[in-house]
Amino acid sequence: MKKDEDFNPKILAFLCNWCSYAGADLAGTSRLKYPASILPIRVMCSSRVDPLFVIRAYLSGADGVLVAGCHPGDCHYQEGNYFTRRRFAMFKKVIESLGLESDRLRLSWVSASEGHKYAKVATEFTEKIKELGKNSAKNKIFL
Repeated sequence: MKKDEDFNPKILAFLCNWCSYAGADLAGTSRLKYPASILPIRVMCSSRVDPLFVIRAYLSGADGVLVAGCHPGDCHYQEGNYFTRRRFAMFKKVIESLGLESDRLRLSWVSASEGHKYAKVATEFTEKIKELGKNSAKNKIFL
């Protein structure tokens, strides 16, 4: 597939309030360079991201979805990120069975002190989505 240089992907990022959102904030206040294509959505815990949110994002035109949370063992809700990790593994299979590209979904662990890591994840994921091109699932109806 030919890479479209003018393509600016729309990426929805569900960020844990305690770690990943704070990491994104640190990246911004530190003036680190990362793509502006990511729309952050603060959730209290990565485990609160319902898989239907992700499917709805795809069908509404998001080119990619990033879910980021606390590192395993550091969750403010004790086991939330373990639930997220299990749900994510299963959900990748569901995405593929629906005929959607599972590479458009990414899970990452970013702590509040890892502004550099957030910027790196955001940049890498944006480049990956640019390689994949526009979301072809937009406005599809699954019956």
